[in-house]
Amino acid sequence: MENRGGSHGSFSNLQIDNDGTEGTLEYRLQAVNKSGVSSGKKNVSLWHDITLVHLDDETDQPTPYLNFVNEIPKFSRKKYEIATDEEGNPIKQDEKKGVLREFKKGDIFFNYGCLPRTWEDPTHVHPDAEGCRGDNDPLDVCDIGMRICSPGEVRPVKVLGILCMIDEGEADWKVVVIDADDKWAPFFNDIDDVDKYLPGQLDAIREWFRTYKIPDGKPPNVFGLGERFMDKAYALQIIKECNQSWKELITGEKERSMKDHSAEVQKLVRKLSKSNLVDMIDHMDNKDNLALNNDDDVDAPAF
Repeated sequence: MENRGGSHGSFSNLQIDNDGTEGTLEYRLQAVNKSGVSSGKKNVSLWHDITLVHLDDETDQPTPYLNFVNEIPKFSRKKYEIATDEEGNPIKQDEKKGVLREFKKGDIFFNYGCLPRTWEDPTHVHPDAEGCRGDNDPLDVCDIGMRICSPGEVRPVKVLGILCMIDEGEADWKVVVIDADDKWAPFFNDIDDVDKYLPGQLDAIREWFRTYKIPDGKPPNVFGLGERFMDKAYALQIIKECNQSWKELITGEKERSMKDHSAEVQKLVRKLSKSNLVDMIDHMDNKDNLALNNDDDVDAPAF
């Protein structure tokens, strides 16, 4: 459903369009608004235009779930990701030196994506992140449900917990969720339930992230917090912090407060901030109010 401000509380009024030829550097998957097809399709940012909290399709009211944007389907290996520095934020296949990236380790065994309207601030050092700063991306998500999600698909999920991975000196949190419509969902309410009903699943997720870069000639990744998966309450606090960081990014507040940071970090934030502020200005010209004020923010997580 599309709610006030042109934002979307669910996937019901969206579709994913292919642009270009799959398997090329130019290939993009763009979310568009179904209701705009007859009068010209309106691009929808899977990062900025999807509410963090899932909204009921019929009532447009917040549900107990969050929205999960899938990038990489389970049982696949192409490294798709939201293009955070492109207008409209389509999904693209990551590349390095002109070569499209895949997981050399093999297929990933869970749906992998991110939470919309979150941002791991590269100027922020979380006290539990071994002195490492954020990785400049939306919060990563591992969906352990049975459904195989397509790239760009948005699903309501239950948050279960979180793992703090340290990836080449950056904090790279991994939120563990289950699809709200999964047959197992009623049994899963916190991270301990995963070990109870799916013993070994969390260990396998940790080992996947520890070792997946080894085939590229890189060392194993390491983890903060004694390699523990933290519980739902801890995860929701990290999500809330990253939602606030996202607000500071797209309003330009973060860029205006960058004078005390290194030139490298300033360049990262400036590039990201400007590319998305251009998009935001277009939305605001169309009176798409993003409801960023704290006293009137129906899209903020209701924790």
